[in-house]
Amino acid sequence: MIVVATSDFEVYHGVVNELRDRGTTFTTVELDQELPGETAVVVTDADHATAFPGVPTIVAAPDSPRRAVDQALTAVRGDGGRTIIGVDPGRKPGIAVLAGEMVVAAFQVPLADAVDVIQREVGEAANPIVRIGDGSRLQSARLVNDLEDVRVELVDETGTTPYLGTGGRGMEDVLAAVNIARLEGEVVDAREIEPTAGELQVIKDRSREQSETNRAIDETLARRVAAGELTIEEALAEHRTDGETTEDE
Repeated sequence: MIVVATSDFEVYHGVVNELRDRGTTFTTVELDQELPGETAVVVTDADHATAFPGVPTIVAAPDSPRRAVDQALTAVRGDGGRTIIGVDPGRKPGIAVLAGEMVVAAFQVPLADAVDVIQREVGEAANPIVRIGDGSRLQSARLVNDLEDVRVELVDETGTTPYLGTGGRGMEDVLAAVNIARLEGEVVDAREIEPTAGELQVIKDRSREQSETNRAIDETLARRVAAGELTIEEALAEHRTDGETTEDE
């Protein structure tokens, strides 16, 4: 059982609400009370990190109760609670965080923010794995190449996007990420992709759509976007600057 024992009101309020939202069985005790015999892990504040010798203890920060609850749930489940993050790549990747077989968090963010989200989620996990689908080649390559200090596996994502019935529209990327997290892949350190002519044209078309002057970026800038060196917005800014320089000359 998870036991919450803290004199910090913010920690208590945040952790208890998070546990209730998860439907988790837990109890609370005063710091001077004995722990229940079935205690598996204690969640407390930084001032009482050593107050429970011999008992697994999770220190919760007032501003991050979810992370403490994730750690407590992982401790309760034992070895089956390894953190695995599945990513369905794309312009707005779906990201699913699993502790063992349980989904503990899910996100869908712009590609530019995805690495920060993933790094935050693996930050305090023991021996985490990030599994990235091999579709959306350019976006998956960017994620693989930008992630640091974590085991990354490239997963065959064929068949991972589920059928969505009424009301499920918009959830496909996150649900695909859950399925990707549950599939073993090939360990990779980097992924080099040569963009196809069609992929470069898509980037150029998107730059034209976003341009205030209806001008597309050139192929050199499109290749840099494909490689993840620039966003389309940054490429457009360079394109405008280069154009101004040419005109001045």
